[in-house]
Amino acid sequence: MPEQQQRQDEPEQRSGFRSIIQGVGVFLLMQYVMTQFVSSKNSGGSKGQSDDITSFANRPAQSEIADYSQVPDMISPIWPADSALDISVYVSPSIVVPGFKAYSEDALVLEEKNFTVGNYSDTREISTTIQVPKEVQHNGTLWAHFYVALTGHQLDPRAADYSTDKAVHFFRPLNQYLPKKKVKKLKNLLSDDKEPEEEEDNTPDVQVMSYYHSNFSISLIPSFGTQNYRQMHPAVRQHVRLESTGARDASGKNGWYYPVVFLNTFWQLRSHMTELNSTVQTLPLHLTLNNLANWKFNLIASVDEGNKQNARQAAFGGPSPAGGDGSEFEMVKEILLDTNIWLLGTTGVVSILHMIFETLAFKNDIAHWRKKKDVVGTSVRTILANVFMQAVIFLYLVDNSDNTSWMILASQGFGIVLEAWKVTKTVDVRLRPPPANSMLSFLPYVIVFEDKHKLSETEQKTKEYDEIAFKYLYIIAIPLLGAYAVYSLIYNTHKSWYSYIIETLVGSVYAYGFLMMVPSLYINYRLKSVAHMPGKALMYKFLNTFIDDLFAFTVKMPWLHRLATLRDDVIFFIWVYQSWKYKVDYKRVNEFGQGGESDEEGEEEKEKEAAPTEKKAEASVQASGKDSSKPARKRK
Repeated sequence: MPEQQQRQDEPEQRSGFRSIIQGVGVFLLMQYVMTQFVSSKNSGGSKGQSDDITSFANRPAQSEIADYSQVPDMISPIWPADSALDISVYVSPSIVVPGFKAYSEDALVLEEKNFTVGNYSDTREISTTIQVPKEVQHNGTLWAHFYVALTGHQLDPRAADYSTDKAVHFFRPLNQYLPKKKVKKLKNLLSDDKEPEEEEDNTPDVQVMSYYHSNFSISLIPSFGTQNYRQMHPAVRQHVRLESTGARDASGKNGWYYPVVFLNTFWQLRSHMTELNSTVQTLPLHLTLNNLANWKFNLIASVDEGNKQNARQAAFGGPSPAGGDGSEFEMVKEILLDTNIWLLGTTGVVSILHMIFETLAFKNDIAHWRKKKDVVGTSVRTILANVFMQAVIFLYLVDNSDNTSWMILASQGFGIVLEAWKVTKTVDVRLRPPPANSMLSFLPYVIVFEDKHKLSETEQKTKEYDEIAFKYLYIIAIPLLGAYAVYSLIYNTHKSWYSYIIETLVGSVYAYGFLMMVPSLYINYRLKSVAHMPGKALMYKFLNTFIDDLFAFTVKMPWLHRLATLRDDVIFFIWVYQSWKYKVDYKRVNEFGQGGESDEEGEEEKEKEAAPTEKKAEASVQASGKDSSKPARKRK
């Protein structure tokens, strides 16, 4: 159901998007730097050897070449860099190259004359509709046949005056074969078990299906220059068409290539694609003919091919470099397309700040709990509840997310360990035999939480206020959880009873998680102090909540989730008010044994306070003429 699907997607969007947007910037930057470095290195090396490659018109006959190499080392453009071209594109279900007269009338989808290579202002667009052949409807390939020639020369390979020196033909697929995972069947757990069982589904978990996107960019790459063919990136080399006769220069090792025509599918989103089957009769087609800079071509081609391979590998159960299911980059492209450029730039900057604040929050939170000597103002039940909620989210990610990124799981697991460590700093965790009249008396041992020492009056009050806060919290949260569980059981579908329990709990955690901060605010109110709170850690965490708000209005998500991101802001403003209302008494805090600053600073303050007392004692000793540190002198 849509509501259930939204609920399942929300934790993944929240936990995974930040790592994706942070990682993709670094990845693209590294790709760009490496591409520029390799390109400059190749071009630098090619300049020294380009003089050795004669022009194509002055090539020697192949019979005159003594040492002929099938695969060339260096390749050079066959036509001038600023050539004017005629381009025609036909669509066909076959790779056979017929004459132009053999094509049907609607097969010609693009026919442009006098298109100049290197003129970036020359952009041409065409929109049309194509008929889908029966072969393509049955998982066949729809090919685009490209015919490119110098302006004024013959394009038809079957014509008598056709020359491979002046024209070239090649083909590219317009549809893509992408893995499609079988949708897991969900059922209503209260449905009648006596209903006839459905026939066993023998459909494989992953199928390769044909998909089509209506938008294509046909980009010519000017200034591609002389290149080392053997060292080119495979993703780039597949778009380079060598001179068809296999001609070489006098050395026999260098050749020529036709202008690079790049069928750009980088910005095609799978969510916008159409699955091709027998029901699809016609398809729209929008073509854009333009020039694309060389560095952009290298970057787009390598990144696009790499991500397609990762997605295919992950779909069939293979390992992915960063974990996940291979669709993370698809999500990033969707954000880049659908988000305002200024908002996106701001999001990229604050994502880096978010990473810094998150690290500082972890650091200060750990430092605060390491120094903590008592349980004043600490809600032990809140810490235990946080451990439970973190564990529920972890189990949900494992149960509902195939190939979930290991970075997300590791971050979630570290959060569980940190909260569990806080429990050990607050109370002693012991295994004890259960009491005689306990409901758990059938177990040999149970986990109990014991106070580390005899509680002071303030600590006893903290424990009492914590019980009162959770008492009212139970009154509010338990009926809401019960109502939600009943609604989900009746109206939603689930894989199993285990999945139902996990999904119900994670939905409650996601919806009511902010209530876990309420006991701490109540304890602050009753103690009239916030000195026991980890101020620096909370400040960094709450700064991140505002960054989460920015992400919430940047990423596509349900309005319920966007409103939910504001919940921590409410807690933050209440805590800020309490911090202003209850001024910190550093002397009293030091009496609690934790202090607003570090323990060393607290000890220095105590030493300074003790210094006047010691001076007074020394003065009194001198006045009385006695010094306990020296033996008494005898009178003569």
